[in-house]
Amino acid sequence: MATSSIWIISALSIALVVSRPFKIPEFVWAVGGAALLLIFRLLTLPEGWAGVAKGLDVYLFLTGMMLLAETAREEKLFDWLAAYATRLARGSGQRLFLLIYLVGVVVTTFLSNDATAVVLTPAVASAVRAAKVRNPLPYLFSCAFIANAASFVLPISNPANLVICGAHIPPLFTWLPRYLLPATVAIVATFFLLRRTQKAALSQDIEQDIELPNLGRGGQVALAGIGLTAVALLAASALNSSLGLATALTGTLIASVVVLIARKSPVAIVKNVSWSVLLLVAGLFVLVEALNKTGITGWLTALLTASAGQSATKTAWLSGVGVALLCNLLNNLPAGLIAGSVLQAAHCPATITSALLIGIDLGPNLSVTGSLATILWLAALRREKVEVGAWQFLKLGALLMTVPLLLAIASLFLLPH
Repeated sequence: MATSSIWIISALSIALVVSRPFKIPEFVWAVGGAALLLIFRLLTLPEGWAGVAKGLDVYLFLTGMMLLAETAREEKLFDWLAAYATRLARGSGQRLFLLIYLVGVVVTTFLSNDATAVVLTPAVASAVRAAKVRNPLPYLFSCAFIANAASFVLPISNPANLVICGAHIPPLFTWLPRYLLPATVAIVATFFLLRRTQKAALSQDIEQDIELPNLGRGGQVALAGIGLTAVALLAASALNSSLGLATALTGTLIASVVVLIARKSPVAIVKNVSWSVLLLVAGLFVLVEALNKTGITGWLTALLTASAGQSATKTAWLSGVGVALLCNLLNNLPAGLIAGSVLQAAHCPATITSALLIGIDLGPNLSVTGSLATILWLAALRREKVEVGAWQFLKLGALLMTVPLLLAIASLFLLPH
Protein backbone atom coordinates (compact mmCIF):
# COMPACT_ATOMS: atom_id res chain seq x y z
CA MET A 1 0.00 0.00 0.00
CA ALA A 2 2.80 2.42 0.93
CA THR A 3 4.69 1.63 -2.27
CA SER A 4 1.61 2.28 -4.41
CA SER A 5 0.93 5.56 -2.60
CA ILE A 6 4.52 6.75 -3.13
CA TRP A 7 4.30 5.99 -6.84
CA ILE A 8 0.91 7.72 -7.20
CA ILE A 9 1.98 10.89 -5.36
CA SER A 10 5.36 11.05 -7.11
CA ALA A 11 3.91 10.41 -10.58
CA LEU A 12 1.13 12.96 -10.06
CA SER A 13 3.55 15.59 -8.74
CA ILE A 14 5.95 15.17 -11.64
CA ALA A 15 3.07 15.21 -14.15
CA LEU A 16 1.89 18.52 -12.67
CA VAL A 17 5.43 19.93 -12.80
CA VAL A 18 5.57 18.96 -16.47
CA SER A 19 2.09 20.22 -17.43
CA ARG A 20 2.08 23.33 -15.17
CA PRO A 21 -1.74 23.63 -15.04
CA PHE A 22 -3.30 27.07 -14.49
CA LYS A 23 0.23 28.48 -14.96
CA ILE A 24 1.01 27.66 -11.33
CA PRO A 25 4.83 27.62 -10.92
CA GLU A 26 6.57 24.24 -11.20
CA PHE A 27 8.07 24.39 -7.69
CA VAL A 28 4.59 24.43 -6.08
CA TRP A 29 3.80 20.95 -7.42
CA ALA A 30 7.23 19.49 -6.56
CA VAL A 31 7.23 20.88 -3.01
CA GLY A 32 3.55 19.95 -2.60
CA GLY A 33 4.25 16.34 -3.55
CA ALA A 34 7.19 16.18 -1.14
CA ALA A 35 5.00 17.61 1.64
CA LEU A 36 2.29 15.00 1.01
CA LEU A 37 4.84 12.21 1.33
CA LEU A 38 5.84 13.56 4.73
CA ILE A 39 2.27 14.28 5.90
CA PHE A 40 1.12 10.73 5.11
CA ARG A 41 4.32 9.36 6.71
CA LEU A 42 5.38 7.63 3.53
CA LEU A 43 8.73 9.33 4.13
CA THR A 44 10.18 10.21 7.52
CA LEU A 45 11.62 13.65 8.24
CA PRO A 46 15.22 12.31 8.33
CA GLU A 47 14.65 10.56 4.99
CA GLY A 48 13.17 13.73 3.47
CA TRP A 49 16.08 15.78 4.76
CA ALA A 50 18.51 13.22 3.33
CA GLY A 51 16.87 13.68 -0.07
CA VAL A 52 17.17 17.47 0.17
CA ALA A 53 20.82 17.21 1.28
CA LYS A 54 21.76 15.17 -1.80
CA GLY A 55 21.18 18.27 -3.91
CA LEU A 56 23.55 20.54 -1.95
CA ASP A 57 26.13 20.83 -4.73
CA VAL A 58 23.40 21.61 -7.26
CA TYR A 59 21.85 24.32 -5.02
CA LEU A 60 25.24 25.99 -4.58
CA PHE A 61 25.92 25.75 -8.32
CA LEU A 62 22.59 27.34 -9.24
CA THR A 63 22.85 30.04 -6.58
CA GLY A 64 26.22 31.24 -7.85
CA MET A 65 25.13 31.12 -11.47
CA MET A 66 21.84 32.98 -10.88
CA LEU A 67 23.57 35.71 -8.84
CA LEU A 68 26.12 36.17 -11.60
CA ALA A 69 23.43 36.31 -14.30
CA GLU A 70 21.25 38.78 -12.43
CA THR A 71 24.25 41.00 -11.70
CA ALA A 72 25.15 41.07 -15.40
CA ARG A 73 21.54 41.80 -16.32
CA GLU A 74 21.30 44.65 -13.81
CA GLU A 75 24.47 46.25 -15.22
CA LYS A 76 23.11 46.11 -18.81
CA LEU A 77 25.85 43.71 -19.91
CA PHE A 78 23.31 41.71 -21.93
CA ASP A 79 22.17 44.80 -23.85
CA TRP A 80 25.78 45.62 -24.75
CA LEU A 81 26.55 42.05 -25.85
CA ALA A 82 23.35 41.92 -27.88
CA ALA A 83 24.16 45.12 -29.75
CA TYR A 84 27.73 43.96 -30.38
CA ALA A 85 26.63 40.57 -31.76
CA THR A 86 24.01 42.19 -33.97
CA ARG A 87 26.59 44.57 -35.46
CA LEU A 88 28.89 41.62 -36.20
CA ALA A 89 26.03 39.91 -38.07
CA ARG A 90 26.06 42.76 -40.63
CA GLY A 91 22.39 42.39 -41.56
CA SER A 92 22.41 38.60 -41.98
CA GLY A 93 19.95 36.53 -39.97
CA GLN A 94 21.96 33.36 -40.73
CA ARG A 95 25.17 34.98 -39.43
CA LEU A 96 23.45 36.20 -36.26
CA PHE A 97 22.11 32.69 -35.68
CA LEU A 98 25.61 31.21 -36.06
CA LEU A 99 27.09 33.77 -33.66
CA ILE A 100 24.42 33.05 -31.05
CA TYR A 101 24.91 29.31 -31.43
CA LEU A 102 28.70 29.53 -31.04
CA VAL A 103 28.37 31.74 -27.97
CA GLY A 104 25.89 29.19 -26.58
CA VAL A 105 28.44 26.41 -27.06
CA VAL A 106 31.08 28.41 -25.17
CA VAL A 107 28.76 29.45 -22.34
CA THR A 108 27.38 25.92 -21.88
CA THR A 109 30.81 24.32 -22.03
CA PHE A 110 32.52 26.60 -19.53
CA LEU A 111 29.64 27.91 -17.38
CA SER A 112 26.95 25.16 -17.62
CA ASN A 113 23.72 24.71 -19.52
CA ASP A 114 21.82 26.54 -16.78
CA ALA A 115 24.02 29.59 -17.40
CA THR A 116 23.03 29.45 -21.08
CA ALA A 117 19.40 29.53 -20.00
CA VAL A 118 19.71 32.36 -17.49
CA VAL A 119 22.64 34.35 -18.94
CA LEU A 120 22.42 33.95 -22.72
CA THR A 121 18.66 33.90 -23.26
CA PRO A 122 18.06 37.50 -22.07
CA ALA A 123 21.00 38.65 -24.20
CA VAL A 124 19.57 36.94 -27.28
CA ALA A 125 16.12 38.43 -26.58
CA SER A 126 17.76 41.87 -26.48
CA ALA A 127 19.71 41.13 -29.67
CA VAL A 128 16.68 40.16 -31.71
CA ARG A 129 14.79 43.22 -30.47
CA ALA A 130 17.70 45.47 -31.44
CA ALA A 131 17.91 43.78 -34.86
CA LYS A 132 14.14 44.17 -35.35
CA VAL A 133 13.79 40.46 -36.11
CA ARG A 134 10.22 39.59 -37.09
CA ASN A 135 10.40 36.01 -35.76
CA PRO A 136 12.73 35.75 -32.74
CA LEU A 137 11.97 32.09 -31.95
CA PRO A 138 14.73 30.41 -34.05
CA TYR A 139 17.36 32.43 -32.19
CA LEU A 140 15.77 31.75 -28.81
CA PHE A 141 15.36 28.04 -29.64
CA SER A 142 19.12 27.85 -30.22
CA CYS A 143 19.67 28.80 -26.54
CA ALA A 144 17.49 25.93 -25.35
CA PHE A 145 18.81 23.22 -27.66
CA ILE A 146 22.51 24.03 -27.36
CA ALA A 147 22.13 24.19 -23.57
CA ASN A 148 21.51 20.43 -23.59
CA ALA A 149 23.49 19.43 -26.70
CA ALA A 150 26.77 20.85 -25.36
CA SER A 151 26.15 19.88 -21.75
CA PHE A 152 28.61 16.97 -21.62
CA VAL A 153 31.68 18.59 -23.15
CA LEU A 154 33.06 19.06 -19.61
CA PRO A 155 31.94 17.84 -16.17
CA ILE A 156 30.96 21.45 -15.33
CA SER A 157 28.73 21.80 -18.39
CA ASN A 158 25.64 20.42 -16.63
CA PRO A 159 24.65 20.10 -12.94
CA ALA A 160 23.11 16.74 -13.91
CA ASN A 161 26.67 15.47 -14.40
CA LEU A 162 27.28 16.18 -10.71
CA VAL A 163 24.11 14.29 -9.82
CA ILE A 164 24.94 11.23 -11.95
CA CYS A 165 28.57 10.89 -10.91
CA GLY A 166 28.29 12.18 -7.33
CA ALA A 167 31.57 11.90 -5.48
CA HIS A 168 32.97 9.72 -8.30
CA ILE A 169 32.95 12.39 -11.03
CA PRO A 170 35.94 11.77 -13.34
CA PRO A 171 38.74 14.37 -13.35
CA LEU A 172 38.90 16.70 -16.35
CA PHE A 173 41.63 14.81 -18.20
CA THR A 174 39.76 11.51 -17.83
CA TRP A 175 36.49 13.10 -18.95
CA LEU A 176 37.71 14.75 -22.16
CA PRO A 177 38.87 11.62 -24.08
CA ARG A 178 35.59 9.93 -23.21
CA TYR A 179 33.08 12.66 -24.10
CA LEU A 180 34.68 15.18 -26.47
CA LEU A 181 33.84 13.27 -29.69
CA PRO A 182 30.19 12.48 -28.76
CA ALA A 183 29.69 16.08 -27.61
CA THR A 184 31.11 17.47 -30.85
CA VAL A 185 28.85 15.17 -32.87
CA ALA A 186 25.79 16.31 -30.87
CA ILE A 187 26.66 20.01 -31.20
CA VAL A 188 27.24 19.87 -34.96
CA ALA A 189 24.17 17.72 -35.67
CA THR A 190 21.93 19.96 -33.55
CA PHE A 191 23.18 23.08 -35.36
CA PHE A 192 22.52 21.79 -38.87
CA LEU A 193 19.11 20.35 -37.96
CA LEU A 194 17.99 23.54 -36.23
CA ARG A 195 19.24 25.75 -39.04
CA ARG A 196 17.51 23.51 -41.60
CA THR A 197 14.15 23.55 -39.80
CA GLN A 198 14.29 27.34 -39.26
CA LYS A 199 15.66 28.20 -42.71
CA ALA A 200 12.75 30.39 -43.81
CA ALA A 201 12.82 32.60 -40.72
CA LEU A 202 16.62 32.89 -40.74
CA SER A 203 16.75 33.99 -44.39
CA GLN A 204 15.19 37.36 -43.56
CA ASP A 205 17.42 40.42 -43.36
CA ILE A 206 17.91 42.13 -39.99
CA GLU A 207 18.77 45.66 -38.86
CA GLN A 208 22.39 46.66 -39.51
CA ASP A 209 22.65 50.16 -38.06
CA ILE A 210 22.84 49.22 -34.37
CA GLU A 211 24.11 51.75 -31.86
CA LEU A 212 26.57 50.20 -29.40
CA PRO A 213 25.60 51.35 -25.88
CA ASN A 214 28.21 52.37 -23.35
CA LEU A 215 29.24 49.55 -21.00
CA GLY A 216 29.68 50.93 -17.50
CA ARG A 217 32.29 49.95 -14.94
CA GLY A 218 29.92 47.52 -13.27
CA GLY A 219 29.18 45.81 -16.58
CA GLN A 220 32.88 45.47 -17.33
CA VAL A 221 33.46 43.83 -13.95
CA ALA A 222 30.50 41.51 -14.55
CA LEU A 223 31.95 40.48 -17.92
CA ALA A 224 35.34 39.81 -16.33
CA GLY A 225 33.53 37.92 -13.56
CA ILE A 226 31.93 35.55 -16.05
CA GLY A 227 35.39 34.76 -17.40
CA LEU A 228 36.75 34.34 -13.87
CA THR A 229 33.92 31.95 -13.03
CA ALA A 230 34.74 29.83 -16.08
CA VAL A 231 38.39 29.63 -14.97
CA ALA A 232 37.38 28.78 -11.39
CA LEU A 233 35.10 25.97 -12.57
CA LEU A 234 37.76 24.52 -14.85
CA ALA A 235 40.27 24.59 -11.98
CA ALA A 236 37.78 22.96 -9.59
CA SER A 237 37.07 20.26 -12.18
CA ALA A 238 40.76 19.60 -12.83
CA LEU A 239 41.42 19.37 -9.06
CA ASN A 240 38.33 17.18 -8.52
CA SER A 241 36.92 19.76 -6.07
CA SER A 242 33.32 20.82 -5.39
CA LEU A 243 31.92 22.60 -8.45
CA GLY A 244 28.91 23.90 -6.54
CA LEU A 245 30.97 25.58 -3.84
CA ALA A 246 33.33 27.13 -6.43
CA THR A 247 30.37 28.57 -8.36
CA ALA A 248 28.59 29.90 -5.27
CA LEU A 249 31.73 31.60 -3.94
CA THR A 250 32.66 33.11 -7.31
CA GLY A 251 29.12 34.29 -8.11
CA THR A 252 28.69 35.88 -4.68
CA LEU A 253 32.10 37.55 -4.88
CA ILE A 254 31.47 39.03 -8.34
CA ALA A 255 28.00 40.26 -7.37
CA SER A 256 29.42 41.92 -4.22
CA VAL A 257 32.26 43.63 -6.12
CA VAL A 258 29.89 44.95 -8.81
CA VAL A 259 27.47 46.29 -6.19
CA LEU A 260 30.32 48.13 -4.43
CA ILE A 261 31.77 49.56 -7.66
CA ALA A 262 28.39 50.62 -9.04
CA ARG A 263 27.34 51.93 -5.59
CA LYS A 264 23.99 50.19 -5.82
CA SER A 265 21.85 48.32 -3.35
CA PRO A 266 22.11 44.52 -3.58
CA VAL A 267 18.35 44.28 -2.99
CA ALA A 268 17.48 44.53 -6.70
CA ILE A 269 19.80 41.65 -7.59
CA VAL A 270 18.69 39.39 -4.74
CA LYS A 271 15.02 40.17 -5.33
CA ASN A 272 15.09 39.27 -9.02
CA VAL A 273 16.90 35.93 -8.67
CA SER A 274 14.53 32.99 -9.31
CA TRP A 275 14.98 31.40 -5.88
CA SER A 276 11.96 29.18 -6.49
CA VAL A 277 14.18 27.06 -8.75
CA LEU A 278 16.01 25.82 -5.64
CA LEU A 279 12.68 24.75 -4.13
CA LEU A 280 11.80 22.92 -7.35
CA VAL A 281 15.09 21.01 -7.30
CA ALA A 282 14.77 20.20 -3.58
CA GLY A 283 11.23 18.91 -4.10
CA LEU A 284 12.35 16.68 -6.97
CA PHE A 285 15.17 15.25 -4.86
CA VAL A 286 12.70 14.36 -2.08
CA LEU A 287 10.40 12.63 -4.59
CA VAL A 288 13.33 10.54 -5.84
CA GLU A 289 14.29 9.66 -2.25
CA ALA A 290 10.77 8.29 -1.78
CA LEU A 291 10.93 6.33 -5.04
CA ASN A 292 14.19 4.76 -3.88
CA LYS A 293 12.28 3.35 -0.89
CA THR A 294 10.10 1.36 -3.27
CA GLY A 295 13.12 -0.69 -4.39
CA ILE A 296 13.37 0.77 -7.89
CA THR A 297 17.13 1.30 -7.60
CA GLY A 298 17.77 -2.33 -6.69
CA TRP A 299 15.51 -3.59 -9.45
CA LEU A 300 17.16 -1.37 -12.09
CA THR A 301 20.64 -2.34 -10.86
CA ALA A 302 19.86 -6.04 -11.25
CA LEU A 303 18.32 -5.45 -14.67
CA LEU A 304 21.30 -3.39 -15.90
CA THR A 305 23.85 -5.87 -14.55
CA ALA A 306 22.11 -8.84 -16.18
CA SER A 307 21.70 -7.02 -19.50
CA ALA A 308 25.34 -5.83 -19.54
CA GLY A 309 26.48 -9.39 -18.90
CA GLN A 310 24.69 -10.56 -22.03
CA SER A 311 25.62 -7.68 -24.37
CA ALA A 312 27.33 -4.44 -23.38
CA THR A 313 26.67 -2.90 -26.81
CA LYS A 314 22.94 -3.61 -26.78
CA THR A 315 22.69 -2.41 -23.17
CA ALA A 316 24.45 0.87 -24.01
CA TRP A 317 21.95 1.58 -26.78
CA LEU A 318 18.88 0.59 -24.77
CA SER A 319 19.94 2.39 -21.59
CA GLY A 320 21.02 5.57 -23.40
CA VAL A 321 17.81 5.89 -25.43
CA GLY A 322 15.63 4.67 -22.56
CA VAL A 323 16.94 7.17 -20.01
CA ALA A 324 16.70 9.96 -22.63
CA LEU A 325 12.97 9.30 -22.91
CA LEU A 326 12.65 8.92 -19.13
CA CYS A 327 14.07 12.43 -18.61
CA ASN A 328 11.05 13.87 -20.34
CA LEU A 329 8.72 12.11 -17.91
CA LEU A 330 10.71 12.70 -14.71
CA ASN A 331 13.02 15.66 -15.55
CA ASN A 332 16.71 14.88 -15.95
CA LEU A 333 17.75 15.75 -12.37
CA PRO A 334 15.66 13.04 -10.64
CA ALA A 335 16.32 10.67 -13.56
CA GLY A 336 20.04 11.39 -13.17
CA LEU A 337 19.90 10.77 -9.44
CA ILE A 338 18.30 7.35 -10.00
CA ALA A 339 20.77 6.56 -12.81
CA GLY A 340 23.69 7.61 -10.62
CA SER A 341 22.60 5.30 -7.79
CA VAL A 342 22.20 2.43 -10.25
CA LEU A 343 25.60 3.00 -11.89
CA GLN A 344 27.43 3.13 -8.56
CA ALA A 345 25.86 -0.19 -7.55
CA ALA A 346 26.13 -1.95 -10.93
CA HIS A 347 29.79 -1.17 -11.87
CA CYS A 348 29.05 -1.16 -15.62
CA PRO A 349 31.54 -0.85 -18.51
CA ALA A 350 32.52 2.71 -19.46
CA THR A 351 30.49 2.61 -22.70
CA ILE A 352 27.24 1.98 -20.82
CA THR A 353 28.04 4.69 -18.27
CA SER A 354 28.78 7.15 -21.09
CA ALA A 355 25.59 6.24 -22.98
CA LEU A 356 23.52 6.80 -19.83
CA LEU A 357 25.11 10.18 -19.17
CA ILE A 358 24.59 11.28 -22.79
CA GLY A 359 20.96 10.20 -22.55
CA ILE A 360 20.48 12.20 -19.34
CA ASP A 361 22.12 15.32 -20.84
CA LEU A 362 20.82 15.22 -24.43
CA GLY A 363 17.46 13.51 -23.94
CA PRO A 364 15.76 16.60 -22.45
CA ASN A 365 15.86 18.31 -25.86
CA LEU A 366 12.60 16.50 -26.56
CA SER A 367 10.33 18.51 -24.22
CA VAL A 368 10.15 21.81 -22.36
CA THR A 369 10.36 20.17 -18.94
CA GLY A 370 13.03 17.57 -19.71
CA SER A 371 15.82 19.50 -18.00
CA LEU A 372 16.19 22.23 -15.42
CA ALA A 373 17.98 24.33 -18.06
CA THR A 374 14.91 24.27 -20.34
CA ILE A 375 12.64 25.19 -17.41
CA LEU A 376 14.96 28.12 -16.64
CA TRP A 377 14.89 29.03 -20.35
CA LEU A 378 11.09 29.12 -20.27
CA ALA A 379 11.20 31.33 -17.17
CA ALA A 380 13.64 33.69 -18.92
CA LEU A 381 11.31 33.86 -21.94
CA ARG A 382 8.33 34.72 -19.73
CA ARG A 383 10.29 37.65 -18.32
CA GLU A 384 10.81 38.80 -21.92
CA LYS A 385 7.06 38.37 -22.63
CA VAL A 386 7.68 35.47 -25.05
CA GLU A 387 5.58 32.30 -24.84
CA VAL A 388 6.56 28.89 -26.25
CA GLY A 389 4.02 26.08 -26.14
CA ALA A 390 4.84 22.52 -25.05
CA TRP A 391 3.55 21.07 -28.36
CA GLN A 392 5.48 23.66 -30.39
CA PHE A 393 8.71 22.61 -28.65
CA LEU A 394 7.91 18.89 -28.85
CA LYS A 395 7.46 18.93 -32.63
CA LEU A 396 10.91 20.44 -33.04
CA GLY A 397 12.48 18.41 -30.23
CA ALA A 398 11.36 15.09 -31.73
CA LEU A 399 13.93 15.66 -34.49
CA LEU A 400 16.56 17.67 -32.62
CA MET A 401 16.79 15.19 -29.76
CA THR A 402 16.54 11.89 -31.66
CA VAL A 403 19.13 12.31 -34.42
CA PRO A 404 21.94 13.89 -32.30
CA LEU A 405 21.31 11.34 -29.52
CA LEU A 406 21.66 8.35 -31.85
CA LEU A 407 24.75 9.83 -33.52
CA ALA A 408 26.38 10.67 -30.17
CA ILE A 409 25.84 7.15 -28.78
CA ALA A 410 27.10 5.63 -32.05
CA SER A 411 30.27 7.71 -31.79
CA LEU A 412 31.06 6.05 -28.44
CA PHE A 413 31.90 2.87 -30.32
CA LEU A 414 34.54 4.71 -32.35
CA LEU A 415 36.52 5.41 -29.18
CA PRO A 416 39.25 3.04 -27.89
CA HIS A 417 38.07 0.82 -25.04
